[in-house]
Amino acid sequence: MSRSTPLRDVHESLGATLTDFAGWLMPLRYGSESAEHNAVRTAAGLFDLSHMGEIFVTGPQAGQALDYALVGHLSALVPGRARYTMIVNERGGVLDDLIVYRLGDEEFMVVANASNYEKVAAELADRAKPYDAAVEDRSDRYALIAVQGPRAQEILATLTDADLPGLKYYAGLPGVVDGRQALIARTGYTGEDGFELFVANEDAVPLWHALTRAGEPYGLRPAGLSSRDTLRLEAGMPLYGNELGPDLTPFDAGLGRVVKFDKPGDFVGRSALEAVKDTPPRRRLVGLVARGRRVPRHGYPVTKDGAVVGEVTSGAPSQTLGKPIAMAYVDTGAGEGLAVDIRGSHEAMDLVELPFYRRNK
Repeated sequence: MSRSTPLRDVHESLGATLTDFAGWLMPLRYGSESAEHNAVRTAAGLFDLSHMGEIFVTGPQAGQALDYALVGHLSALVPGRARYTMIVNERGGVLDDLIVYRLGDEEFMVVANASNYEKVAAELADRAKPYDAAVEDRSDRYALIAVQGPRAQEILATLTDADLPGLKYYAGLPGVVDGRQALIARTGYTGEDGFELFVANEDAVPLWHALTRAGEPYGLRPAGLSSRDTLRLEAGMPLYGNELGPDLTPFDAGLGRVVKFDKPGDFVGRSALEAVKDTPPRRRLVGLVARGRRVPRHGYPVTKDGAVVGEVTSGAPSQTLGKPIAMAYVDTGAGEGLAVDIRGSHEAMDLVELPFYRRNK
């Protein structure tokens, strides 16, 4: 049976189409997917992300424990900053991609994907055993609401005295939003500016309503998982289970930059990743833009001269580009002249650099 977030009744009252996602009943859309997508690109969207996991690592050696457990150099983070990183297995395969916030000298919060956070919490607890650090999964205590889009700061500023203009990208600060304690983070998964608000479960519904009222003059719309997926696809952001997985290394996904070999000490997967870091991967992650109107979807073969040279990992119509787009793993030497086999028809694709979309800063 699917779990529900604290906002389920709100979603139902808004007429949302609910669907199971990673064991959670989540809003897929509230009405028009394209309207929700475009609202985030032009104004702002309001997302329920309460299915994500929040795992706390605390203690005098919390930083060192995370340096060993993850591929990033987390002990180098200063309090108030965040970093995108990954947890890998001994073979270098990605178990999850994460955002780690340093909340204090001896306190970190690891945000994991909904489908993986229980596994990540268990793995972190095991890897932290040699260190003076404690690992606690507090996911059931928190709701997570995101405001994403070019007008997100204007909207949130009506509800808080926190220094939003001074809050850098990939940073977070404790604050009060509409009279409720929150961790205000300038992070997101849409390619737009925006904020993610970590609050107690009991504050989720009143905060959602407050943000809805504050955002109405600015064009804010509630947005579901469907638009979140097309937004992150346009921004070239990977989705675990599509572009990332246990049989793929960060280097396969073009994200080798998150692996910090120069940090002190060993880390899980180091030997395997060092062995491949200077070797071109057999396949590389690329962007594809369809020349026609048919949409490449996850799992469709990528071909060249009729031979299969790869596979689509994510695909959808792009509201912003006005064309179907996809990310795919293709053979490193495949080059131009690619097509996607869409139910027996080889549809021509243009090979492009990721991301498909960059916001104007």
